Amino acid sequence: MQSSNHRLRDMEQHHPLLSAGGNRTLWFIQDSCGMVCATMTWFLVLYAEFVVNFVMLLPAKNFWYSLLNGATFNSLAVLALASHLRTMLTDPGAVPKGNATKEYMESLQLKPGEVIYKCPKCCSIKPERAHHCSICKRCIRKMDHHCPWVNNCVGEKNQRFFVLFTMYIALISAHALGLSGMHFFTCIKVQWNECSDFSPGVSVLLLIFLCLEAILFLTFTAVMFGTQIHSICNDETEIERLKNEKPTWERRMRWDGMKAVFGGPPSLLWCNPFTGLRLRRLMLLTHGRRAGSEFSV
Repeated sequence: MQSSNHRLRDMEQHHPLLSAGGNRTLWFIQDSCGMVCATMTWFLVLYAEFVVNFVMLLPAKNFWYSLLNGATFNSLAVLALASHLRTMLTDPGAVPKGNATKEYMESLQLKPGEVIYKCPKCCSIKPERAHHCSICKRCIRKMDHHCPWVNNCVGEKNQRFFVLFTMYIALISAHALGLSGMHFFTCIKVQWNECSDFSPGVSVLLLIFLCLEAILFLTFTAVMFGTQIHSICNDETEIERLKNEKPTWERRMRWDGMKAVFGGPPSLLWCNPFTGLRLRRLMLLTHGRRAGSEFSV
């Protein structure tokens, strides 16, 4: 099974038309629920930016307090949104659709006794550790789960961006909670006089909603971040864990697993969602036509 999977990868690498991204596809899942959830994610992050900047930091009298906290919060928010975009627009590791043809199977030169699996839903040869996603309508290599908040599957090629997304959202949520606590304390101290450009009632409502949002986001993303790191270090996806699948592959444990997902030895580049981004190619790909459940050109 392992040797046939290696041949599958070699065929896809040397024959671009057989690979999922070989037809110059800009990956974007046209799922209404996912698009609504992704839009809500952006709205809630931008709402937090509005409250932190215009309700808490800009009216503050301490210039350095506003500058340092503003630079930190906004930088983390940009990194969170960039990670969200990279997760949403990156092919998660889709197996070529409809590649289970007689010619392609003959080209694999299978040995007697070697077994390959065909997905009946997308008519593709199913590699080891690949699972079919009913929303993406594709088999995804090392599929962990389908996340509506990023409108995409989390798989072999975009897991690092999903991990960064959960990490940065958790950080800005914790930062927003800390700033809200400080702002409440300061405003109560001065009895809400000259505390904000908004009226006390409006300020309280905005801050309460921000705190509720931050608590929910912090809880969810912190748990998800820990789950993802645990899965990477044990080289086991969430689907494999839930199905209690016994590993037939050579497992990459701890740092080897982290290096495989994030690429290379530990460095600050692991925290950079812009790594490997080619703006020129992205601009060319955006001028395409729609085909199936993703945009393609």
